Amino acid sequence: MEMPQVALPLFTVLLLCLACNAQLSSTFYDQTCPNALTTIQTVIRRAISQERRMAAYLIRLHFHDCFVQGCDASILLDDTPSMIGEKNAAANKNSIRGYEVIHKAKSEVEKICPGIVSCADILAVAARDASFAVGGPSWKVKLGRRDSTTASATLSEREFSIFQVGVEGLISIFANKGLSIRDMVALSGSHTIGQARCFFFKNRIYNQSNIDAGFAKIRRKKCPASDGNTNLAPLDLVTPNSFDNNYFKNLIQKKGLLETDQLLFSGGPTDNIVTEYSRDPTAFKSDFATAMIKMGDIQPLIGMEGQIRNICSAVN
Repeated sequence: MEMPQVALPLFTVLLLCLACNAQLSSTFYDQTCPNALTTIQTVIRRAISQERRMAAYLIRLHFHDCFVQGCDASILLDDTPSMIGEKNAAANKNSIRGYEVIHKAKSEVEKICPGIVSCADILAVAARDASFAVGGPSWKVKLGRRDSTTASATLSEREFSIFQVGVEGLISIFANKGLSIRDMVALSGSHTIGQARCFFFKNRIYNQSNIDAGFAKIRRKKCPASDGNTNLAPLDLVTPNSFDNNYFKNLIQKKGLLETDQLLFSGGPTDNIVTEYSRDPTAFKSDFATAMIKMGDIQPLIGMEGQIRNICSAVN
């Protein structure tokens, strides 16, 4: 017997259509909040003019958000009695900064368009504006992400602990996120700006052989073998506050500060890309922009998923 067709309520149909057709778009806020991007840009530029290395933190904040349950601003959530979030996970605690800049941008946007622009989109726009502010590329940011209502320190620690692998393992990790080998190398080039804590490179400068001896000696001065875990060192010794291709030149000279950096030039499948970027800064910047757009596509919440948080540190 043929089952009778049941008409769905119009509101339900509209919601289903919205969920099915939702996608990220660079024009997402053109009608609902046309001044959102310029408002965010103003906050980002001011923050970087006050502290230039903030650019590196903002790019890294977006990266660390997207690699844990997608680009959903979960990294911005404070802990609650029932949830231990990502902020205090091993890869982020005492390492990730820039939260206050994102919160300021959100606050300013809320003044002109309350409840419209997600924290996840602000993170994506901030990373783009941070890159451009220090000489890096710009790109059209795809928008329309929504914010998660959960975060997990356990998930964050699991995602970033697997980075302790060889270059083939890194390639696999990025591939699982929809990113190619070239994307991986280009994104790693963000280490042309910023700093790292002694804790993350101590083993490399004291125990590894694929490192320039003079470079290791310089780094040991501010990173003693038995102390100084929180001391900072620039990831790029030459131009630590400018977005350029010196990072790749450093790798060829065995002056990569982090083990995961030097792995990119260690006789493996990424050597040729490192060499290309060391010679062609235009190719690097173009590929970096492309990779950042692709990274922003990692598991976004869209349509009716998640929510638009009123403040970035807490669920509505």
